[in-house]
Amino acid sequence: MTAFHEKVVYQIYPKSFKDSNGDGIGDLKGIIEKIPYLASLGVDMLWINPFFSSPQKDNGYDISHYTEIDPLFGTMEDFEVLVEEAKKNQMEIMLDMVLNHTSIDHEWFQKALAGEKKYQDYYLLREPKSDGNHPTNWVSKFGGPAWEPFGDTRKEYLHLYDVSQADLNWRNPDVREEMFKVVNFWLDKGVTGFRFDVINVIGKDEELIDARDGVGKSLYTDRPIAHEYIHELNKKTFGRKEAIMTVGEMSSTTIENGAAYSNPENEELSMLFSFHHLKVDYLDSEKWSLMPFDFMELKRLLNDWQTGMTEKSGWNALFWNNHDQPRAISRFGDPENYFYESATVQAQTIHLLRGTPYIYQGEEIGMTNPGFSELADYVDIETHNAYAELIDKGLSSKVTMAIIKEKSRDNSRTPMQWSDEDNAGFTTGHPWLKVADNYRQINVEKEEATGNILSYYKKLIQLRKEMKVISEGNYRGILLEHTSVYAYVREYEGQQLLVLNHFYGQPVDVEIPEEFLNGQMSYLIGNGKKRELTSQFIMEPYETVAFYFNDKSNK
Repeated sequence: MTAFHEKVVYQIYPKSFKDSNGDGIGDLKGIIEKIPYLASLGVDMLWINPFFSSPQKDNGYDISHYTEIDPLFGTMEDFEVLVEEAKKNQMEIMLDMVLNHTSIDHEWFQKALAGEKKYQDYYLLREPKSDGNHPTNWVSKFGGPAWEPFGDTRKEYLHLYDVSQADLNWRNPDVREEMFKVVNFWLDKGVTGFRFDVINVIGKDEELIDARDGVGKSLYTDRPIAHEYIHELNKKTFGRKEAIMTVGEMSSTTIENGAAYSNPENEELSMLFSFHHLKVDYLDSEKWSLMPFDFMELKRLLNDWQTGMTEKSGWNALFWNNHDQPRAISRFGDPENYFYESATVQAQTIHLLRGTPYIYQGEEIGMTNPGFSELADYVDIETHNAYAELIDKGLSSKVTMAIIKEKSRDNSRTPMQWSDEDNAGFTTGHPWLKVADNYRQINVEKEEATGNILSYYKKLIQLRKEMKVISEGNYRGILLEHTSVYAYVREYEGQQLLVLNHFYGQPVDVEIPEEFLNGQMSYLIGNGKKRELTSQFIMEPYETVAFYFNDKSNK
């Protein structure tokens, strides 16, 4: 058995988790303070977003020094204490490695600007076209051209993300060696997990050309050489140690590539994040738009990835939420009318699938989008860029703000709601980002005392550790034509788990396939009353239920 198959990861966005010193910004000591809470959940690993030295143009994903801790978050000593305290509580630390680009404040970029040829080859520098246009017509993922003038030279540097984030030249073996040193440094500090940011875009072609679609994604995403680089990263760093868990953030990847990245035989990564299922509320593939989520497309994507990754020996990271996504309960549920049900149907859908579940801070208590009404309440650079672009396109301020409210990354970055004290118990100072107004109703203290979402998460986490049908079983989608229920079966050595998840607010009739009506399937877990499995099965709004059968004769 693979150890990480039964693990559950908890994601911490440190800036918003817990502030220990009253400066309004979460920090490492704040995480240490909450270790008992995290241990009580039963999670195995804490993935912490970047806390390295950074000018914070993109909330830490613009790194100016890979092996220094930004004073905003604490000291190296704080980090060492965190590793030790987590270990005492049977938890491990996963760090967020941003190896595709550095901040333009990084020493390497500054030396390149100063004219050092060695460091100029650390980045992707190209001359403009003869007509004065940018080297290619690629578009930055944060909007605008992906090229920016490189100092007072005739060249421009590539930035697939913010203008302050210069893409590294992975074709340069010196760059790769520097990256290996970084990963090995943190391994030596006791880190046993790594999440690699946008790792499938590190492999650019030698010759960079214009994109026919005017965007360019296909020309730098999942290039064959990316697999070679990741394999080399594995062999020179984490692959030399036992039981290191790795996950790649794979932008716009395919099932075929996803399986290749995570098939153990290829010696690349343990698993990957894919994002297709979180684009089902994008009108015409445009994030900054409004539309009800497409349930059938959501179900198709979840099913296709589960099926494809099972068949090809790949492994999924399972998630609804992270620091870049609006809160799933607000996107795919109805927190006003069915708060508990919406939170738990989403939890069970993910936690009983084949893969490793990730919980994003606050998800386990049902935190929602904050619904800020003023642009000034949002601090995310992508959000402000999008606002300007939408206004330029002729949308009214009212419509633009309605879109921002639904889609901004700040929806998930509001401070963790610990209690009903001022600022939700996150800080004694002024929080860097406003706290959601509903913190008096939704907070850890209240959930621990009288709630039932947190306890449901604990049950799901425990079941994964206890039942091999969950951690190791195969996957099979059923009732794929049903328009409001996502149903699937997990199977392992004679055991069967039938999971039914209803995503809407009206009761619905489900016709249970004959194969499950042998009278031997028993109720395992659900967010409604205890149920018997019958051929005509009525599901309540946002109900989730799982039934289990163990054919002992097959053991």
